Amino acid sequence: MSEVSGVWADLVGQEPTVAVLRTAARAAAARLAAEAAKSAGEGAAPSQPAGRSGMTHAWLITGPPGSGRSNTARAFAAALQCERQGCGECTACRTSLAGTNPDVTLVRTEQLSLRVDEIRELVRKSAMSPVGRRWQVLVVEDADRLTEQAADALLKSLEEPADRTVWVLCAPTVEDAVPTIRSRCRLLVLRTPPTTAVAQVLQRRYAVSPDLAVFAARASQGHIGRARALATQEEVRARREQVLSVPSKLRDLAGCLTAAASLVELAAEEARAATAELDATEKAELERALGVTGSGGRGPRPRQLQAAQKELEDQQKVRAKRLQRDALDRALLDLVAFYRDVLVVALGASAELVNEELRDDIERRAHANRPELILRQIDAILACRDAIAANVAPLLAVESMTIALLEPTRR
Repeated sequence: MSEVSGVWADLVGQEPTVAVLRTAARAAAARLAAEAAKSAGEGAAPSQPAGRSGMTHAWLITGPPGSGRSNTARAFAAALQCERQGCGECTACRTSLAGTNPDVTLVRTEQLSLRVDEIRELVRKSAMSPVGRRWQVLVVEDADRLTEQAADALLKSLEEPADRTVWVLCAPTVEDAVPTIRSRCRLLVLRTPPTTAVAQVLQRRYAVSPDLAVFAARASQGHIGRARALATQEEVRARREQVLSVPSKLRDLAGCLTAAASLVELAAEEARAATAELDATEKAELERALGVTGSGGRGPRPRQLQAAQKELEDQQKVRAKRLQRDALDRALLDLVAFYRDVLVVALGASAELVNEELRDDIERRAHANRPELILRQIDAILACRDAIAANVAPLLAVESMTIALLEPTRR
């Protein structure tokens, strides 16, 4: 099986990580074989120490957005369940990747944080024996969103793990994980996939043209999911064009405030588009579960309906808020890339431009402004991201940013 085959095929540009996880999966399989032989009275050679085999009960996978943290975690979970350590063809591999394997639990929150009651349920499940007699694998895709109480609940399970339980936690950086949690995990750091590798994947999987594939790979800066969206969805490319038109609109104070409002509204529209159908489906399922629908609407309205609807609406609002923040953050990262390109040209560096299609505008700005100003503009965007993450009202944070981006000659 080659480096990019089986369950590992989706891990673009992550060959070192794949090698580590493959070694661990083989060690895990060897341990199961040794235990089975011992139970049968056949005897077995002593298994390798954890430090040499690379297998451990807790992993922390980190990497920049789009590097494939969750895909890596799922692939490893599948390899642990597979008798061939990740062939990608057997039932264990397919169900693990799809999230339907009874011994693989995938946790990804749509809320702003992972609550303690959710983690306690996972901890309870982690103590159970695996159904398939291999491993109980629990994948937490948003370990950076653990509340303090949730992290405390998880800690004991990491300190005293069940014999056949493996935890796989994912976070953007190691610093995003609670110190007591990360100190008990083996760390794997993913790298940003190279543009050429991402472009090849887009052409192979989605049959897009070479030019569009290269554009999407370059514009996404190695973010696989973002590259796929840019390559296959015209509306995503249109939204990105709107974001990158913001610098040209910052001619005066009024233009700054207008541009800020349009950025925030653009993110809100993206969030609404992503949640509208899902919200309606969830509401219909709730009403059907409570007997409101399914009998021509003539069934009795249960007393708990109003409270249940209110709880669902609250959850949907929190999800919409998170999606709006995520969309706004993507827009800010696109702006960072734009001003980074301006800085590259201003300094005469040979680095590739992320926004090659905007080279004329980038060169004009680079020749008109000093590198020190461009750096301050980049700092203003990053400060806006930090402010929004700290719960500052998005519109106020973005207004402050656009004013800071206003060039001195236009003030």
